[in-house]
Amino acid sequence: MSELLGEFFGTMVMVALGVGTGAAVNLKKSYAKNANWFYIIFAWGLAVTFGVYVAANFGSKAHLNPAVTLGMAVGGYFPWDKVFTYIVAQFIGAFFGGLIPYIHYYAHFKETKNEAEGNHVGIFATGPATNSPIFNFIDETIDTFIFVFVLIHLGNFGEGLKPFIAGFLVIVIGLALGPTTGLAMNPARDWSPRLVYTIFPVPYKSTANWSYAWVPMCGPLLGGILAALLNYSLQNYIL
Repeated sequence: MSELLGEFFGTMVMVALGVGTGAAVNLKKSYAKNANWFYIIFAWGLAVTFGVYVAANFGSKAHLNPAVTLGMAVGGYFPWDKVFTYIVAQFIGAFFGGLIPYIHYYAHFKETKNEAEGNHVGIFATGPATNSPIFNFIDETIDTFIFVFVLIHLGNFGEGLKPFIAGFLVIVIGLALGPTTGLAMNPARDWSPRLVYTIFPVPYKSTANWSYAWVPMCGPLLGGILAALLNYSLQNYIL
């Protein structure tokens, strides 16, 4: 139970800070309105860092991400009997993490009256800069492949200063590869806040774009699995 609470609260903190950044740079009358991509990615990197610290303090593996949990299990670094409960805790934590900025920025949503002014699902979830679903899927697969492959080589990334390394890993992937899709790398981070946007009465909200949502679900899961399989092959058959 302690591990699951860690995954829940760690993911909640990560998503609350990350989605909060999305609200800050998009909604009218926010002091951070129209901040640049570096601002967003740097904030998301720190959100991951402090989410990992919270989760690790509860005794969890601090995955905060179904793609990481599944990849670690495929590679033999995490027990299969914990996969389902970890992933459920992550999705629920991400849902509450998405709910916090909705409440916090409610007055700003009321001031931002249409998508053109910044009131859109991109505050909560990812979307492509260029709508090309197959390439968007490939991009998310590549991003998450690199992310999980590096995490595997960090070992226990919840100890010491390693959460900062994980956060800076998110930053560098976001800067180098993230501008094509908004850098999901995490199905829970995308789907749960997207659900918050869908079911809660966000003032003047537009479409939640569920037709795109298979990309941030399937791409990261495949990327995590491929990273684990490659590392397993290297360790057992080549090196």
